[in-house]
Amino acid sequence: MRISSKSIIALALIVVDAAHQLKSCLSFAPSCYSSKKMTVHGVRILSSRQNINTSLKLSLARQQQQQQGEERTGIKQQEAPTLSSNDKVSSYRHGGTHSSSSITSTGTDSGSGPDTNSNALNLVLVAGFESFNKGLYDSATQSLNDVNIQVFADNEIRTSTTEVNPTLVQAMKNADIFVGSLIFDYDDAMAVESLLPHVKGPKLFFECSTELMTHNEIGSFNMKTANGQELGPPPAIKAVLSTFTSGKEEDRVAGYVQLLKVGPSLLKFVPGEKASDLKVWLEAYRYWNQGGATNVKNMVDLLKKWYRNEDIRKIPDVVVTPDVGLLHPLHDGFFLSPKEFLEWRLSGNCAQVAASKKFALAPNDSPRCALLLYRKHVITGQKYIMDLITQMEANGVIPVPIFINGVEGHTIVRDLLTSEHEILGVKDGTVVKENSFQSDKAVNIDCIVSTIGFPLVGGPAGSFEAGRNVAVAQKLLRDMNVPYIIASPLLLQSIPQWKQNGVLGLQSVVLYSLPELDGAIDTVILGGLVGDKIALINERVRKLVERIKGWVNLRRTPTNKRKVAIMLYGFPPNVGAVGTAALLDVPRSLDNLLRRMHQEGYDVGDFATDPDACGESLVAALTILSEDSVITAGANKMNDALEKRIERAKRGDKTTPETLAKPGAGLGGAKIRALNIKYDDLERVMGKYMSKKVRRAWSEKDRGPGLSSKGEMVVSGLQIGNVWVTVQPLLGVEGDPMRLLFQRNLTPHPQYCACYEFMKLPEEMGGIGAQSVIHLGMHGTVEWLPGQPLGNDRQSWSDELLGGLPNLYVYAANNPSESILAKRRGYGTLISYNVPPYGRAGLYLELANLKDLLNDYRTSESTDLRQSIWSICQRCGIDNEVPLVISGKEPYKESELPENMLPEIFDTWTKDVANYLELLQERLFSSGLHILGSKPSEDDLRSYLSAYFKDSLSEEEYKVALQSDGSNKREHKWRGFLSFITNLFRLHQEDEPARRQNEERMAVAKEVVSLLSRNTEELDSVITGLDGGYIAPAPGGDLLRDGTAVLPTGRNIHALDPYRMPAEGAWIRGQKIAEDTIQQHLIKNDGTYPETIACTLWGLDTIKTRGESIAIVLALVGAKPVKEGTGRVVRFDLIPLNELKRPRIDILASLSGIFRDSFANVVDLLDDMFERCVQADEPVEMNFVKKHALELEGEGVERPAARLFSNPPGDYGSMVNEVVGTGDWQDSESLGETWKGRNVFSYGRNEGNDGKGISGTARPAVLDKLLSTTERVIQEIDSVEYGLTDIQEYYANTGAMRKAAENRKAVDSKTGKKKKVALSVVEAFGSPSDSNAKVPVRDVEDVLRLEYRSKLLNPKWRDAMINQGSGGAYEVSQRMTAMVGWAATAKVDNFVFDQAAERYALDEEVARKLQKANPEAFKNVVRRLLEASGRGMWNADNDTLQKLRELYSDADDLIEQVDSLYN
Repeated sequence: MRISSKSIIALALIVVDAAHQLKSCLSFAPSCYSSKKMTVHGVRILSSRQNINTSLKLSLARQQQQQQGEERTGIKQQEAPTLSSNDKVSSYRHGGTHSSSSITSTGTDSGSGPDTNSNALNLVLVAGFESFNKGLYDSATQSLNDVNIQVFADNEIRTSTTEVNPTLVQAMKNADIFVGSLIFDYDDAMAVESLLPHVKGPKLFFECSTELMTHNEIGSFNMKTANGQELGPPPAIKAVLSTFTSGKEEDRVAGYVQLLKVGPSLLKFVPGEKASDLKVWLEAYRYWNQGGATNVKNMVDLLKKWYRNEDIRKIPDVVVTPDVGLLHPLHDGFFLSPKEFLEWRLSGNCAQVAASKKFALAPNDSPRCALLLYRKHVITGQKYIMDLITQMEANGVIPVPIFINGVEGHTIVRDLLTSEHEILGVKDGTVVKENSFQSDKAVNIDCIVSTIGFPLVGGPAGSFEAGRNVAVAQKLLRDMNVPYIIASPLLLQSIPQWKQNGVLGLQSVVLYSLPELDGAIDTVILGGLVGDKIALINERVRKLVERIKGWVNLRRTPTNKRKVAIMLYGFPPNVGAVGTAALLDVPRSLDNLLRRMHQEGYDVGDFATDPDACGESLVAALTILSEDSVITAGANKMNDALEKRIERAKRGDKTTPETLAKPGAGLGGAKIRALNIKYDDLERVMGKYMSKKVRRAWSEKDRGPGLSSKGEMVVSGLQIGNVWVTVQPLLGVEGDPMRLLFQRNLTPHPQYCACYEFMKLPEEMGGIGAQSVIHLGMHGTVEWLPGQPLGNDRQSWSDELLGGLPNLYVYAANNPSESILAKRRGYGTLISYNVPPYGRAGLYLELANLKDLLNDYRTSESTDLRQSIWSICQRCGIDNEVPLVISGKEPYKESELPENMLPEIFDTWTKDVANYLELLQERLFSSGLHILGSKPSEDDLRSYLSAYFKDSLSEEEYKVALQSDGSNKREHKWRGFLSFITNLFRLHQEDEPARRQNEERMAVAKEVVSLLSRNTEELDSVITGLDGGYIAPAPGGDLLRDGTAVLPTGRNIHALDPYRMPAEGAWIRGQKIAEDTIQQHLIKNDGTYPETIACTLWGLDTIKTRGESIAIVLALVGAKPVKEGTGRVVRFDLIPLNELKRPRIDILASLSGIFRDSFANVVDLLDDMFERCVQADEPVEMNFVKKHALELEGEGVERPAARLFSNPPGDYGSMVNEVVGTGDWQDSESLGETWKGRNVFSYGRNEGNDGKGISGTARPAVLDKLLSTTERVIQEIDSVEYGLTDIQEYYANTGAMRKAAENRKAVDSKTGKKKKVALSVVEAFGSPSDSNAKVPVRDVEDVLRLEYRSKLLNPKWRDAMINQGSGGAYEVSQRMTAMVGWAATAKVDNFVFDQAAERYALDEEVARKLQKANPEAFKNVVRRLLEASGRGMWNADNDTLQKLRELYSDADDLIEQVDSLYN
């Protein structure tokens, strides 16, 4: 069938008419493509390759025939294109020579100017993301004597944030032609854009940011966008694109690459200047895209000839490399299919060639790894490609090296790769392969390694709509069920920059944030830039191979032979923390895990078949093995120690958990497996390089904890079949248990190193022989060890200790912040677990009595009840939250109410009290702890639904929703029938909108129930991980804030794209919070604005709120986020004062270590904003940032605009909670100074992140100034699970920072004390998408009272927690420690201590339960109460104190008696 020439021309015209829209395609915006059918210019274009017109078919056929003849060499010559020479001459095109002078480059320093040819054409080329090609561009054009070319790398565009490189400025002023490639950075783009008016002739941009693509211009062709016009091609080009794809959205970008290949051929049918100029642009782009010296030279020559109006009807052929191919150092040319490659690689011929060249090949049965490579790097001859393949072979992995453009990674996985899991799945029908799968070209592989990063679907083209095609990638990778690993050299950072500051900025997004959305794991940095070259670090390649082998060998080992280590957490010491984790019942989770492993064929001894075996007994035994006295006695005496404690348990000893009194001690046949390790043995295993560091850090006299009396390192655990359960060693030393975390030059102590090194050491070499490790619960410490903040290197301790061991990290789903460290620094494949059910606080004891009295008072209006109401309020401390003001402003505090009080005053007050009780009883809390893999009960599901829908569901709606959990189908059918009848009548009573809204709500309720019922998948994922399989990803978060996207659990959780913070909803909410905070301050300070507000910026709340805390900072300063064309936030611009209508508030930003490392781009943008704020031409009385900076500058202080402070580089935490935990502190002022000493380090763009300084410079003078001017502190709380009183970090950071500010205040003449600094707490529990929701801003003391009343003092919360065994007892214990911390840094009312003592220590039944479950935890409860009294925090009566002393003495004596048995 033939198609007329009219149709061919019409099709060509489509491309011409759409050409100005190609900028969006070329700037990687895949959303511009549509696969719908449409009619254009009379030609019906269908989304199918079969409907391409005949001329295109013939053209493609000719290309295929030519390709078949040249596929062995991999290089082919394309049919010579033809360009018209009869076009009009543009106003800037010249014949002959050009008279302007130029600056040229010889490929050395861009600032140097070689001899210039005054008759030569001047061309400036800026290489962005491909700065490593700078030398190629220089050398490729040296033979063009009549062209002076000056090439700039991306790091040569600017000399500072705001200053453009003067050499580039001068070059652009002389430029006739400009070419820019892969320029993404916004500041770089703006710098280049500012210079474009100087360019006399064409301006060509290839695959740059959207802002720059609009400046493409050559002759009559340009890519300018009309005002209001949406980016992306019009329907015509969308239709054309659809003919080059499979019809799937994920294939559109790959189809676009095909379009570019035939576009110029289509344009030869089209007369006119516009088509000709577009063709020149396309041909130049194709030369650049194909790369290599010849193509670069021909590109420049083409542009030169066009500029001079020379004949370009015949131009040199583009030297074409296949879009997809495979290569190997032992083979000349390329292979065109993985199967062809692998047949050659496994052949005797390959082995013979290798032997002749002394090339080390991996054995043919080695792990096979699909290695995705940048085609651009292959065709430009980047040496690291062949080096990487060579090193992988030499270290025992067979790479299948497939180069691609970057956009079609998913098509390779889908069409050309398969796996054992996928093959079996196809056979049994659980996996369905796409029709595009090419079985005759595909190979079976064991893992996938991408050196490209970005999303798997779309590659760089998918990067600006992160997550758009995640579902596609997940399905492909789930079907494959093999590890998906990222490993790449850094293309935007030099190796020294990486070694100094870690992986930064856009590079971290490319290699970490975006691939993690697809479920990528174990990212390894393979090297980086050295000058303009990409250099590989061989040791990092060995690390990659080590991790590949770890996963593959795990899978290849039969299940009943696999050796697994399970590591529990045990910090802080001596407070009952062994076998605990945040929100997780570890003993019962361990129980579930071992029984499930037994079902799957793992050898767990007799544990799963012993009816008395339980996780509580395992934890109790491990607690005994962790005691100092037992460790001191050495590994050989541990059996005796445990047996004696079991005997004591049987006799009812209060210091020993009663679970050990069960038959067989409840251990299920578990045996102690312990090692005494000498230092020489550790050095032999660890190697001299790292062991020397340990020797230097830990002298003979100070070897740290975990040593026997003989000085040997003791590593112990319980062996259950092939499973070894152990407790992670402590990090620090006595009196300083977390010392390691806060001194970067330190190393883990010898016993810590020995535990990990001998855990992974094969049994035949004297080790435990673990093939994988499960870190059970949030969180351990290995990921926090000294080393690179991001991008492990040889000197990173987590990298050393984990080695190649697959690390399955069971982590709380609601913490996507700290889990980032576990994933990135600790090579953790995360498996999320759900948060516990939510409970409503309700009212209890005297609070319930008070509510009844208020109701009686309102109905009877009896004055006799007034005194009773007032007395209860005073005893409960409610008069603090709801003060009774009778006259003047001061609250009434007397115990007896005045007889002459006006009734209306008391009536109004009682209404406020009733409202407060309503607020209190509706408070949510986490009820108990979650058990890994356990399906929630119906009561649990009700509690989740109640919290999610804010108690708005009716009983009938609950019943309907609960049907979707799939259990008790018979009962559900009956319920369903009743619901049908009920709804039938309701339909007649509801209008259509209400009915639709109700249906939508019920659909969500059913989805919530269905997803929560899949908690069992938590254990499924652990088993998948132990099989060396792929764990599907999901965003971290909690149900209340983030909705159903975070469910089901059992997923490899990830964070969000840091370049999209703050999100739109977060920006709206942040502004409201900032305004409310300012108003709160104005009301309490007679209308005076605060000069400085201290804000905490934490990774957790930033991720979960989508950047609300960032928005608060911006709003206080008076700035707003600016987005570039793809939606990324690229700058924070100052709002003019005439719009702001108030002064700019100065900010002390306290950054957590995770925020500092994970949001480095935000840190840079904030730092830039503060610098511009100081430079703003504004009066200091309206700009407090400028005011304080000028004062500092006048004192000779450097960097007076520094506002972003955190811990030392690579370190985490304020150390305040550690000091409070040990009790080693003098007074509250000392805690403030501890915080200040740990947070004196300044960060930001001007502190070394540009590679020109040191990131994290200590600036004590600036911090002192900001603290002295701070009048208020803001802390945002992002979830119900982690309230102010639930974890130590809030008082240790925010409370201690407040104290540091108060330390620098003058003494108030009225009170004789230093002026107090207010602390505002923002409880942002709601959904981030609900930008209209009211977010309360309260004083810290008010929030503490709410927290304590709803949780710690609440019998409902208490009973749920102590029923969780040892873990629940520990949760109570650590909240007592936090209460002391808050009393030191804020204020805890006396009634809180009174009732805490009553509820936990003086209640005999509760005390007995706590002591039996966890003796050390109970001892800590009593200890903290006594400490509070001793420090003057609690005014307790003598009888209460005497009872507490007796309880503590009894517990202490018993524990000391036990210790004496082993000394």
